[in-house]
Order: sequence, then structure tokens, then C-alpha cells
Amino acid sequence: MPRDPVCGNYVDGDTPYKYELEGRTYYFCGTDCADEFEINYEEYIEVEEQRIQKE
Repeated sequence: MPRDPVCGNYVDGDTPYKYELEGRTYYFCGTDCADEFEINYEEYIEVEEQRIQKE
């Protein structure tokens, strides 16, 4: 199940709130998180990469 990189919530892969960047799809729980990611995506990509490495 995908995880919202902004708030950390798990979301359904069928969510309409998606953002594709550099060949990767990011999933969001709602418009607020999707909008925040779009504005500050560099910060969230870095945090997401660190989270993935820890798993």
C-alpha cells in the first residue's frame, strides 16, 4: 500500500491524488498533501528516500 510522503498516511493505490515525477508516482491522501508536495517536492523526495532506506 503506498504511503503519502507528506503526512505519512497509507493510501489506496487507486487514489485520484497522484503526482508523477522522474519516473516515480507519489500518492496522497488528499488535495492538501498533494498541493504541499507540488510546492516543496524536493524536501519530500529526500525524506521519502530516507524512509525507504530505513525499511
